Formats: sequence, C-alpha cells, structure tokens
Amino acid sequence: MVALLASGITAFPLRWELGILCLWFGNGTFFGEHISGLAVWLQFVREGIEYNAVYYPYYAYGTDWLAFAHIVIAIAFLGPFRDPVRNIWVIHFGMIACILILPLALICGEIRHIPLGWRLIDCCFGIFGIIPLIVIHKWTKKLENN
Repeated sequence: MVALLASGITAFPLRWELGILCLWFGNGTFFGEHISGLAVWLQFVREGIEYNAVYYPYYAYGTDWLAFAHIVIAIAFLGPFRDPVRNIWVIHFGMIACILILPLALICGEIRHIPLGWRLIDCCFGIFGIIPLIVIHKWTKKLENN
C-alpha cells in the first residue's frame, strides 16, 4: 500500500525528479562516468519529457491519471486491514496485478523501445510485490479457518 502511494505521488513531478536524477547520475557525474548507459538513458527520457512539456503538455495528463490510479488502488488495500477474510479478493487482485506486470513490461517495453535492463527492473515490482501478498494470503486463510 505504501509503495503504491509512493509511486502514485511521485508520478506527478516527473520533470523535477528527472532533473534531480540527471544531476546525480547524468553526464559529467561520477555515476554518469561509470554507468554511461544510465546517464544516456536518463538524458534521453528527460529530453522527451521536457519537449512534451513545451510542445505537448497534455501528454503529462496521462501520467497524472497513472498517479491517480496508483493512489486509488492503494486505498482499496485498506479493506484487508479492516476485514481481511471478507476482503481477500483485494489480495487476489493485487497478486493478479503483480503477475500481469511481467508480460506488460516485457511486451509493451519492447514495443516502446525501453531498454531490457529497465524492463527487468519493472518486472521486479511484480516479483517483489507478490511476496508480501502471498504471505498475507496465507495469514488470511489461517484466519478464515479459525
């Protein structure tokens, strides 16, 4: 829930965040010198977002909706806190979403020319996200059986 909220909130200030990342990891930095592929990618993404902000600002509206969706989905996870047995469907929903991250990242990432390393990082959100959900699912099933 916290990760969903954080990812939602941080989807709003993308221009500012990319500016910070380029300052820390971009060309001319220690990391940029040693991980040049990352520096090049960050600069490429930053240029795209800056260009769109100037010429096509409505594209950012899509990431606003992405942020909103993350926040709303996080709110849905309040249900299992209140009544885990009755709201186990939210846990199932989360597990399904984690599984669906893998084909989305691998297929759509390829179509959008996202570097493989970045797509694999995106896949980690599904892999690591499902772990606590599996644990919570097991605990909820134990509660249900008592």
